[in-house]
Amino acid sequence: MNSHSEQVNSILSLFVLSDEKLQKIVSLMLENMEKGLRKQKHTTSTLKMLPTFVHSTLDGTERGDFLALDLRGTKFRVLQVKLTDDDSYKVQSESFEIPEDIMTGTGIQLFDYFAKHLSSFLDKQQLKDKKLPLGFTFPFPCKQIDLDKSVLLTWTKGFKCSGVEGEDVVQMLRDAIHRQLDCDVNVIAVVNDTVGTMMSCGYKDRACEIGLVVGTGTNACYMEEMGNIEQIEGDEGRMCVIMEWGAFGDDGCLRDIQTEFDLELDRHSRNPGRQTFEKKISGMYMGEIVRLIVVKLASLHLLFNGVTSPALLKSGTFETNYISEIEDEKVGLTKAKEILLSFNLNPSEQDCVIVQKICNNVSTRSANLCAAGLAAVVTRIQRNRHLKHLQTTVGVDGTVYRKHPKFSGRLQATLKQLTSNCDVQFMLSEDGTGKGTAMVTAVARRLFAQRQQINETMAPFCLSRKQLVQVQQRLRLEMLRGLEKETQSTATVKMLPTYVRGTPDGTERGHFLALDLGGTNFRVLLVNVNSREEGGVKMVNQIYSIPESLMQGSGTKLFDHIVDCIIDFVKKQGKMGCRLPLGFTFSFPCRQTGLDKGILITWTKGFNATECEGKDVVMLLREAIKRKQGVELDVVAIVNDTVGTMMSCAYNDSNCEIGLIVGTGSNACYMEEMSNIKNVEGDIGQMCINMEWGAFGDNGCLDVFVTQYDQIVDKASINPGKQRYEKMMSGMYLGEIVRNILIDLTKQGIVFRGQISERLNTKGIFETKFLSEIESDSLVLLQVRAILQKLGLDVTCDDTLIVKEVCTIVSRRAAQLCGAGIAAVVEKIRENRRLNHLAITVGVDGTLYKLHPHFSKIVHETVAELAPCCDVTFHQSEDGSGKGAALITAVACRLRETGQH
Repeated sequence: MNSHSEQVNSILSLFVLSDEKLQKIVSLMLENMEKGLRKQKHTTSTLKMLPTFVHSTLDGTERGDFLALDLRGTKFRVLQVKLTDDDSYKVQSESFEIPEDIMTGTGIQLFDYFAKHLSSFLDKQQLKDKKLPLGFTFPFPCKQIDLDKSVLLTWTKGFKCSGVEGEDVVQMLRDAIHRQLDCDVNVIAVVNDTVGTMMSCGYKDRACEIGLVVGTGTNACYMEEMGNIEQIEGDEGRMCVIMEWGAFGDDGCLRDIQTEFDLELDRHSRNPGRQTFEKKISGMYMGEIVRLIVVKLASLHLLFNGVTSPALLKSGTFETNYISEIEDEKVGLTKAKEILLSFNLNPSEQDCVIVQKICNNVSTRSANLCAAGLAAVVTRIQRNRHLKHLQTTVGVDGTVYRKHPKFSGRLQATLKQLTSNCDVQFMLSEDGTGKGTAMVTAVARRLFAQRQQINETMAPFCLSRKQLVQVQQRLRLEMLRGLEKETQSTATVKMLPTYVRGTPDGTERGHFLALDLGGTNFRVLLVNVNSREEGGVKMVNQIYSIPESLMQGSGTKLFDHIVDCIIDFVKKQGKMGCRLPLGFTFSFPCRQTGLDKGILITWTKGFNATECEGKDVVMLLREAIKRKQGVELDVVAIVNDTVGTMMSCAYNDSNCEIGLIVGTGSNACYMEEMSNIKNVEGDIGQMCINMEWGAFGDNGCLDVFVTQYDQIVDKASINPGKQRYEKMMSGMYLGEIVRNILIDLTKQGIVFRGQISERLNTKGIFETKFLSEIESDSLVLLQVRAILQKLGLDVTCDDTLIVKEVCTIVSRRAAQLCGAGIAAVVEKIRENRRLNHLAITVGVDGTLYKLHPHFSKIVHETVAELAPCCDVTFHQSEDGSGKGAALITAVACRLRETGQH
């Protein structure tokens, strides 16, 4: 290689970016993206990361006629875009020149000019009798406040209309339409050209979530997670963010890749020190960089024998489209000679080769820098979604990308190299930003219509304070009816006496068994009760299951199975032959006639064992014990799980006088004054009342609050018309309520693209635990999507948001209804004791209360609002109702031994 070639290569090597430098640019871009999104660090970033209020891409259900007003430089277009049922679209458009006097006149003149031509277009298309939504492409620096509100910061591109900067351009357009048109046009979106490009391509490719423009200027946008955009409120879903990446590097972070030619171009530009990244990439500047290199090489006698021309020395004369022509594989060198001759130069064949090489290096650097920027965007999306492999599409527009013969190939190859674990497709925008703006408008209208439908569907679940007070008052009335002898039989809240008259006093000692039966699994416990100083209560337990065949079979076989499990447990604990007192937690509606006598009123929770209803379940258990040889068990007490929960918490908190269960089912108990319990003799002291509040509303008093979805769930249950209160708020039913709502929303075309999966049609498939998981603050939407995909649902980001909203509203209603119930109880206790202020503790158990991320908080808030004269503390049971049953047994044994039983 001769010295001539070495000098040329040395200069051109400044434009070659190593993998290390490109990766550094990716890192710097990511760092600036992060700062640009943060509220406190936003001003320190060279990337503005502007929110667009475009929350969604197209889902394929958009239909109808949409208008777009697409402002581009000295021209603007009016478009009619028709989206049809066969997923195709038709575009009618007309272009108009903007005279210079309009560009530099008043804002009113400019927007009236737009409105007049819009009116003319509507006349030609015979659209004036329709109410049409319109999107407005406005490609100037704006502060966007909402999808349909954007304030112009400053004019560029030769516009200088007075009275517009600092004003909302959408409102100015609306005012002009009102002045000029005699038809109804609704401006519902203002859109940046980059966003329009993304949305235009998104119509054909739903995976398109990045927009790129590489033309006279360059910019990019992408769908960012709402939780990361600190400049605006809201943390769920996604929003398109305009990066304004042309200014990347204005802080000097790209100084090590700036050549002398970049610096000279910048010094003589209209905006020195600004748009650093754009000046290395876009069509406005590439031609000038090539000219500066050519002039430099000529001055070093490396081109044209050192001869230049006035035309070559004039800034801006070497157009960027020349680069595209010169780099053409077939005719590039011929074009190079023609172009150089037009500059009054006399190029040799070698000169043409060198100029072609200059063009190649400059455009390759442009493509590589653009690829580094996109690599940062793709990497951020991948990290946001915690994906090992990302598949996405970039919608692209701009003359450089469209017309340069090698730009797109170089860009894509470098991007693949920088993001090897991502599959990135590129789609060229066919109809430009005008179509994309119409698409944004179509999405906005779809979302608005969907929002109305969702609000209408979910409105019955949103309970006002007035409605909650009504629930509280009606429950109080049913409580009174349940306590009265004459009305107890017809009351929906049975208010069953438990014969539990006190809590532990600290003197109880010994070993006690507890049987905790309340669902498909039950526990057997051995409880050692000592003084608190001696370690308090110590327990060992084992869980046993009940097969469905026994739940639905004979009562004899059910209780034989239970006793077999107790014997197995006692043997393992080495207590066979010992006569152990046993407390029996039985979590089903019973009418107790003594501490050890409980008549089963009705099975719930999927049980339907024969010959049990109307029988004393303690007797059924004792008979099963007798059928076994050598078993010494003394059944001392039957305890409802709610009572057991209260007693378990009362051991540590003497102020605990209420028990609450909110799990598979729901119930409550509390300490009532004996004088108010008309079904039991005696009027001194207190007794715990098992409310059996799940049946509240079975007489129709809650019908005004029952939704169509509650009715569907009730009708499909094993006990239609019963347990209405429980069915509105307990874990057995909430998932099923949500499932039926989702089926309805799918039929309305709001979620899952209107396609109901076979699994969604399966009763019980949407478990209540999914509500807790979906509403968890720690889950990102991608994990929520994974939960839904397991149910066979093809979900979008919008779908996950709607599903989460439905879950939140349904569970909130459940918590509010529960809170209204507790408010009724605490207010009754306060009034019983004639107190101005009551301090009391509620012992709580149940998976819904314990595991749902927001349920307990809403219960607490509701109680505080509806019972303002009560200071209510909630104590979560650690050891469950089994411990409580053992403590009641211990108290009963103590009283029996002292002759007080």
